[in-house]
Formats: sequence, C-alpha cells, structure tokens
Amino acid sequence: MLLDDFDYGLPPELIAQQPLAERCASRLMVLDRCRESIAEVPFTTLPGLLRAGDLLVLNDTRVIPARLRGAKETGGQVEVFLVRRLAGAEEAWQCLVRASKQPRPGTVILLADGVTATVRTRDEGETWRLDFAGAADFGSWLERTGSVPLPPYIRREPETGDRQRYQTVFARQPGAVAAPTAGLHFTAELLAVLQGNGVEVATLTLHVGLGTFLPVRVDDLRQHRMHREWFQIPDETAAAVNRCKQAGGRVVAVGTTVVRALEQAAAMDGTVRGGAGEAELFICPGHRFRVVDALLTNFHLPKSTLLVLVAAFAGREFLLRAYAEAVRQRFRFYSYGDAMFIHSSP
Repeated sequence: MLLDDFDYGLPPELIAQQPLAERCASRLMVLDRCRESIAEVPFTTLPGLLRAGDLLVLNDTRVIPARLRGAKETGGQVEVFLVRRLAGAEEAWQCLVRASKQPRPGTVILLADGVTATVRTRDEGETWRLDFAGAADFGSWLERTGSVPLPPYIRREPETGDRQRYQTVFARQPGAVAAPTAGLHFTAELLAVLQGNGVEVATLTLHVGLGTFLPVRVDDLRQHRMHREWFQIPDETAAAVNRCKQAGGRVVAVGTTVVRALEQAAAMDGTVRGGAGEAELFICPGHRFRVVDALLTNFHLPKSTLLVLVAAFAGREFLLRAYAEAVRQRFRFYSYGDAMFIHSSP
C-alpha cells in the first residue's frame, strides 16, 4: 500500500482561508457506501440524516494557543510550538522548535513577561523537551501570550476571531494543538435539534497532536508509525456506545480523532471500556471497524494519515471519486472548509 495511492489534485484557491460567517453555513457532501452515491446538502440538514437511537460522539478537546515567539540569549529569533505536556514534570513540554540554527541542550529561550524555556533533550523524531520557568500560572500566561496554532495552509496570521472560531462550541478540556475540525460546524442550537429528535450526544477527549498533523515520510504505508495522542473516554460515554450498539443504533463519529479513540479502545467484540489511553492506531484500508458506523469529517490533505483513515472507512476509490467531485463542485477544503458525511443506507 503506497502513499501515492492517496493523492489528489487541489487548486490552491479551494483551501479555505477564513471561516464562514455562520458555523453551520457549510456545505455537506453525503456519501452512501452501499449505493456508492454522492449528494450535496446544506450542513443544517444533518438532523434529517440521523435517526432516533443514533449516538453522536464529539471530541471535547480545547485548542491551546500553542505557538510562542521568543529569542535566544544571543538575539536569534525562535518559534516554539507546544505539542504535549509531559507527565510528572512541573512545566515540561514536548515542542517543535524553529530557529535559524538548531538549538542545543542548555539553550535558553526568552519569552514574553520574563518567562524562559530551557532546551533539555531532543526526542527521536522532530521534537525537543523544553522546561518552562517564570510563570506563576502557566495556563493563564499561555492564554495571554500564545497565538492560535492555525495550520500552515492557512496563509495569514491569526486574527482575534480565530480564538473563538478555531474552537468547537463544546470544547472543554484544554490540551489540543489543532482543532478537531469536523466539530467546528456545530452550534448549540443544532445540537439541541438533534437531541430533540432522539439522537443521543456523548463526548470523549483526544488531544490533537503530532499523530494527527505530521506528514507521512515513507512511501510504503506499512512502515509509518503514528505518534501517540492522549485520550480519555468517560465511563458514561463508553456505556452509551455499548448501549447504542446493542439496541441497533448507529455510532456516529464526529471527526477522525473520535474514530481513532473509539477504535483504539474497542475490544474484539466491539465493546468499549471507559478510561484513559494512548491512541497510536494507524487506521488504513483493511482495518475492521468495530465501533464506528457513520463518520462526519472535513476534507483532508493529500497523502495524509487522515485521508488514509477516511479511505479505510469509505473505500479508497469511492472516496477519491468523491474528492474529485468536491473539487469540481468547488467545495471549500481543510480546517475552515466544508464537511462530508459517510454512512451506509439500510
């Protein structure tokens, strides 16, 4: 299975650079796996695609302002991108570091308000361990001084509105360095309509990190190893999933992060247990989905692990045909773009 098998052409102007004025004003491409049909509807018609007894599972992670700018003591400019807080250390983080010269262990980076970050060790991959000091409340300091970590294909500086729009309305648990973008389309009012129609709503937490957004650097996908991302499934969510499956309802995952958490936590019989864990499962064609029955997702980058996951769920050829149609119909792509709903007709 080659990475080139998951490529497609995309005109740059279809990459959404700004969110729409209204969250749920996007377009929704509907893929039926059984009929291999493709349709387009407004996102606001999603309640008509779900049924009483379905379970909608959301990722309630909250994006932190993970991008920091500072300088070395010698004056060289440095950009620090927080990836993951390390367990057991007071304020130690796994970070990406961008500078004109590669940092060395012991390098001190000067940040806003007298806060410093000391480079300690380099991981096996691209990240470094940094120890932060000088902030009485690191979370509050980060909210004041950090920037929204917009992805690089959004070719502009973060704006004030991104603090609210690059965040789901149900975000609760801080720790993500990228948004679970399928959830960006929902409003509180739309969720209320779904629940009023008998659709149950549950949440889990997966802090989006390197496992989601780092590019694949091998040609043979069998050689790719996912970075681990921390997740937690509340006991009540696990119970709701198991109850839904037993009753014949559909578990509808909002986003690839929800798919990864649920499939990672699933036993061979599809039963899900609550608790915390590390998502390291690389879902690619051939994976047997034990939990997820339908998927709501955004459009993803070519040759990405996210596109490979969605291809595993929809079928590679069918999905790439849908992407070609989305390009032809001028859908908006990526984080601030339109959405896709993949299901199987009865």
